[in-house]
Amino acid sequence: MKVVALVSGGKDSCFAMMRCIDYGHEIVALANLIPLDDSVDELDSYMYQTAGHQIIVSYAECMGLPLFRRRIHGSTREHSVNYRMTPGDEVEDMYALLHEVKRQIPSVNAVSSGAIASDYQRMRVESVCSRLGLVSLAFLWKQDQITLLEEMIRRGIVAVTVKVAAIGLNPSEHLGRELKDLKLHLLKLNEKYGIHVCGEGGEYETLTLDCPLFHNARIVIDKYKGILDNPNSTIASVGVLHPLSFHLEQKNASYSTSDLPAVFEVEGNPTLTQTSSSKPLDSEFDPNKGEQAVNFRFSSTGKNLLSIGCWIQNSSKTSKGLQEDLAAVLRQIELRLGAEGFGWVNVLYIHLYISDMKKFALANEVYVKYITSAECHFGVPSRSTIELPLVKCGLGGGYVEVLVAREPEKKKVLHVQSISCWAPSCIGPYSQATQYKGVLYMAGQLGLDPPTMNLCVGGPTAELEQALQNSEAVAKCFNTSIFTSTFLFVIYCSARLNSSEKIQVQEKLKSSFDSSDNPTFLYVLASDLPKGASVEVKPVIYASEVEEETEELEVGTLRTPLENIFGKLQIDKTCYQLCNIKGKLLSCIVSITSAEASKICSQQDDNVFDFQCGSKMHMKTIATFCVSFVAKILCENGFSWDDLLILRFYYPTRISLSADLMDCVFSEAFLHLAQVDESIKFGKEPLFNLVPVIGSGQSAHMDDFITCELLASKL
Repeated sequence: MKVVALVSGGKDSCFAMMRCIDYGHEIVALANLIPLDDSVDELDSYMYQTAGHQIIVSYAECMGLPLFRRRIHGSTREHSVNYRMTPGDEVEDMYALLHEVKRQIPSVNAVSSGAIASDYQRMRVESVCSRLGLVSLAFLWKQDQITLLEEMIRRGIVAVTVKVAAIGLNPSEHLGRELKDLKLHLLKLNEKYGIHVCGEGGEYETLTLDCPLFHNARIVIDKYKGILDNPNSTIASVGVLHPLSFHLEQKNASYSTSDLPAVFEVEGNPTLTQTSSSKPLDSEFDPNKGEQAVNFRFSSTGKNLLSIGCWIQNSSKTSKGLQEDLAAVLRQIELRLGAEGFGWVNVLYIHLYISDMKKFALANEVYVKYITSAECHFGVPSRSTIELPLVKCGLGGGYVEVLVAREPEKKKVLHVQSISCWAPSCIGPYSQATQYKGVLYMAGQLGLDPPTMNLCVGGPTAELEQALQNSEAVAKCFNTSIFTSTFLFVIYCSARLNSSEKIQVQEKLKSSFDSSDNPTFLYVLASDLPKGASVEVKPVIYASEVEEETEELEVGTLRTPLENIFGKLQIDKTCYQLCNIKGKLLSCIVSITSAEASKICSQQDDNVFDFQCGSKMHMKTIATFCVSFVAKILCENGFSWDDLLILRFYYPTRISLSADLMDCVFSEAFLHLAQVDESIKFGKEPLFNLVPVIGSGQSAHMDDFITCELLASKL
């Protein structure tokens, strides 16, 4: 990509440019924001470093690149971390600056910044980039600061301190010192006081005088004065270096001053624009038109959470294609949310099932018209996307499930849009992870190399390993780990995998977890995955911010006429996994294999069970067993139907029954359960979602007849 680099003069922004070049990008311009008054060294700003700004104009000559500069007219008006366009805010000066760069250099498509740990800075850069259609590159983001410091010095960044403001840093001794000379002292202060060795806590700021990108010249400060602020402080005095004179030393003998690049002073204010949130009205689906009808699945799954699933019913006759179908489904979910007093802001997680992964970009175009940052001011939902055989089952081009919170202000969202070395970016209105009431719902992770956003080489197991690394990087931001706190782990596998590769994926995954910390595992065989990936992982993690006390379980025994039919509702213990976290969270995967299905059906009749077709009569028997077994699991673990968050039944398309018939069969099973046990009360809406797949199961064989996924919470 062609990159404009935001430069403050500090070591971080210069090293970020070097990292851009490492990953094959081209720096084509520099951009810098400076105080209104040249005599002012440091602004009271969390956003911009301006100490040493008098020298930045020389960067154009040192690098041989055009420099765009703008004076900062605004101030801090929007104080929240999640920035929203605010006239008069200092961030709008960055918008004006980059807007002009893009106007003069239309080929620019990315912005580089030196953000390491500040969400405040990163999210403001990302906001501006989103509005201008630019990609944010933040290759230092979340990197280990000691490693970064050592690498900067090793790779030839010559920087001096132009501000010190931390205990252990004395202006008279440490101001104006080279970074390499301060390294050992900074490491000692890190051990003693916990300071950030790269100065991310405002401990110090630097000015780069030379680096490998300065092809033409290096900067030499001839004279400066130190300005002390609060010199009598008993904790830490603040000192700022004010350059009085400097000159350039030529490094390139062939370079001529007649070749000086342009320096542009950017003035004026462009029309402020916010990301569009308009709906594609012309392509929206009219549910009352013709024979087309939208079938809703709405389930009231507890006091604080509910789940909505929506698809187009009988779409073999009515489907207009993926885009139109998905727009219809999203519109209907939006209407349903509104009818319940909710909006997209309440949505924690979205499962996006599409009929053709080749049209993923088109699906995204529809998606971003409905789910926007403006609509989701507490943070955009996390998301997983897979291709399923929807059309074959008569479910249209798009099928969407959303998990909805009644108290959206209590969710904590991690949404990093910048491309970095940390974890894959989410460039758009979908986030890496969402935490709500002790549960961390992580977006589907592919085996992408974060800085390049390409699938790693080496096949399915290599992709899995990278996906696990990416997931762990996200989990660490919530002070947890996928390897110790995951209680439900979903692995989507591409249908392209052969039997040997599936087993290798399972063995690799099992070896990554300690046997004592094993979560419940669910494998789903999908028609295709984004970017043609082999695997996609989706951990669900217990990540309570407050340590929960373990409550004594109020367990019961299911006693209904159903148990007389099925004995004690027993199946082979190898056919289900269960994880109960302190009586607060319950995850269960139930695998009804063909052998178990045959055993269940044999108790009811003598007909031979046929896995390939699965007659309606046999399916009724199996559905009734599944539903009553779910009731048994909830009861025996001290959970109620009100605690239910997610209940999915996965079925393979090899079963010859239609989606409508499957829906009818399972609905009747729940109705039967309520009729024979009056203590169980269900609402008018189903509590479950039916998901058609190529295959599924608790092992990588993924050859179940029916797989049940259950998640319940008391948090």
